[in-house]
Amino acid sequence: MCTVTFVPTGNRLYITSNRDEKNWRPSAAAPAITEFPSGHILFPKDPHAGGTWIAAHENGNALVFLNGGFVAHSPQPPYRKSRGLILLDLLDSSSPINSFMAINLNNIEPFTAVLWEERLLFECRWDGKRKYQRDLNGEKPYIWSSVTLYDETVINKRKSWFDEWLKRNGQPDGEAIMHFHQFTGDGDQHNDLLMNRGGKVGTVSVTQLQLSSSDTLMQYLDLQSSETVSVSLSLEKIMAGR
Repeated sequence: MCTVTFVPTGNRLYITSNRDEKNWRPSAAAPAITEFPSGHILFPKDPHAGGTWIAAHENGNALVFLNGGFVAHSPQPPYRKSRGLILLDLLDSSSPINSFMAINLNNIEPFTAVLWEERLLFECRWDGKRKYQRDLNGEKPYIWSSVTLYDETVINKRKSWFDEWLKRNGQPDGEAIMHFHQFTGDGDQHNDLLMNRGGKVGTVSVTQLQLSSSDTLMQYLDLQSSETVSVSLSLEKIMAGR
């Protein structure tokens, strides 16, 4: 939930997320397709609360969360509901962007959401008091870093790494983007994309959504076990079979 890139290339677009977590949290369950009232949703599951940080719906929508709104906050538990369950609530709807504006987020920890809906890209933020929505250009690449772990200087430095990498890789594929998420930085383990802060907090996985008009492929790299899992969600096949 801590570093996200959005990269559109040709007939596919890529949403990739580095999950940075405390070392005491259990490993997530590998991605699987689960049936919800609105249809099938593909996501890795956090066993701590049963939610997720990244997911794709068979209708073509996709959503990824980062910790924090605009600035770092001091957690004030207990919260009413896990943000990972809020993500699934939003995606399990006909319009996640409308659901975000309508949902009650009182006593929910602040978050940033990157939403792909009906071929439109949105950035949604909840700062603990107010909601914010921003329309983005779905034909441009973007990078986000969680404000709970990275200050403005580091966030800007990471953006400069991303911009330089894009100059060298005009039309990157999924493999190149996964490589960027694992090996980019300047040797500072506290702030490299694959981060490690004294073994207490570190990057535990890299998850990538590859979206096209016909299917969504999720690539999941568990850095703790070094296992890779790929799951495909076919929009045409599943929708035709319902």
